[in-house]
Amino acid sequence: MKGFKVLLKKEICEIIRNKRLMILMAIFVLVGIMNPTIAKLTPKLYELMSEDFAEQGITVSAVKVTAMDSWSQFVKNVPTVLIVLLIMFSGIYTTEYSKGTLIPLLTKGLSRSSVVLSKLAVMLLVWSIGICLCFEITYFYSDFYWDNSVVSKLFFAAFCWWLFGVFMISCIVFFSSFAGSGIQVMLGTGAVYFSMTLIGMYNKAKEYLPVRITDSVSLYKGEYEPKDYFGAVIVTAMLSFVFVLVSLPITHKRQI
Repeated sequence: MKGFKVLLKKEICEIIRNKRLMILMAIFVLVGIMNPTIAKLTPKLYELMSEDFAEQGITVSAVKVTAMDSWSQFVKNVPTVLIVLLIMFSGIYTTEYSKGTLIPLLTKGLSRSSVVLSKLAVMLLVWSIGICLCFEITYFYSDFYWDNSVVSKLFFAAFCWWLFGVFMISCIVFFSSFAGSGIQVMLGTGAVYFSMTLIGMYNKAKEYLPVRITDSVSLYKGEYEPKDYFGAVIVTAMLSFVFVLVSLPITHKRQI
């Protein structure tokens, strides 16, 4: 436990020093502001383009914007932020392997498991703080301009996105245990996502896949209830745990 605390402090200091934390938090805040802003500006954009549409024989009726539009933007933009986070952390393990910076730490008695878990903890901490910031900003402005009561299951949908991010981070941890570069880690993580997308083409399988819990719009509209996502939530949590658990013995056997 002592070794874990030492490494955790090292990782936190490092992401602060290299400005990675500041950049990611700025992106989360920016996206949180953008979600309601884009929704608010949508009618004006249609109004500005109405003349061009009219010349083409297209009639554009008045656009009514609600909090639903703001939260739809949230669903569209959060994946982009998650991708940025994954890219920035894809080399969090492999860079240290390639540079040999782990050797001094391990020779001092710190375990490889502590190395893995400390880096995992930092990624989860950044993701948790970031998505909370993004959600809270979107929630405040959406309620200020409109009324969030028209949107169903907001908090459960946000939890699902958080859990999906945890799953993708666990993929980073797993592939980092044997991959030689950050690019390989991202390719492996991307392969997992696209594999799930392909498997999800079969309706019965889709109910239990991690990608299922990212279908927030159906929750917002009340088309589905949280219980309809419980199977996917359980599978996502279990897979995340398994990916991290399997990565530990692989990391122990890895040559440094």
